[in-house]
Amino acid sequence: MDLNADFWDNKYQSNDIGWDLGAISPPLQAYFDQLTNLELKILIPGGGNCYEAEYLYNKGFINVYVVDLSKTALDSLKTRVPDFPSSNLIVNNFFDLDMTFDLIIEQTFFCAIDPRLRSSYAKKASEILNLKGKVAGLLFDAILNTTHPPFGGSKTEYLGYFKPYFDIKVMKEAYNSIKPRAGRELFFVIKKKDN
Repeated sequence: MDLNADFWDNKYQSNDIGWDLGAISPPLQAYFDQLTNLELKILIPGGGNCYEAEYLYNKGFINVYVVDLSKTALDSLKTRVPDFPSSNLIVNNFFDLDMTFDLIIEQTFFCAIDPRLRSSYAKKASEILNLKGKVAGLLFDAILNTTHPPFGGSKTEYLGYFKPYFDIKVMKEAYNSIKPRAGRELFFVIKKKDN
């Protein structure tokens, strides 16, 4: 499976992005609305069109970063929000990032990477988070595909990846998913272990 930059850029150029809601997802909006520290350094990996970054930026969060392999997707965000800092739109592989953050937002990235990289994702997330850093967002609680993204999975599987590096604060069925995803999304917040 070669889920490289060309693969993802072609998806956005041909608008073959069935996972894209065209707006921020309600569970993430509810989570963002209770955040109060506008200086949090936030990363949204595999952010795509990234309505989450747009929402956060418009709420006054000044340190929001998006990393994606698709320049087309990042250009879409920049077109919608011309003032969004270009330096915070990073065309790169999440696994190659050499920066640190307070919060990583998960929205369809984990289900888009090759499932063989999931333990590497957990390890990398812990490495690039500052002390007391968190990952928060959504994970699919269903097997979606086995040959192409989005992949999906289960709570038990996810806990196996994250528990070595994170304390699990919340991982439960999202109560406010959009109708087509109702009962198939887990909302989660995990905190980097202190050791």
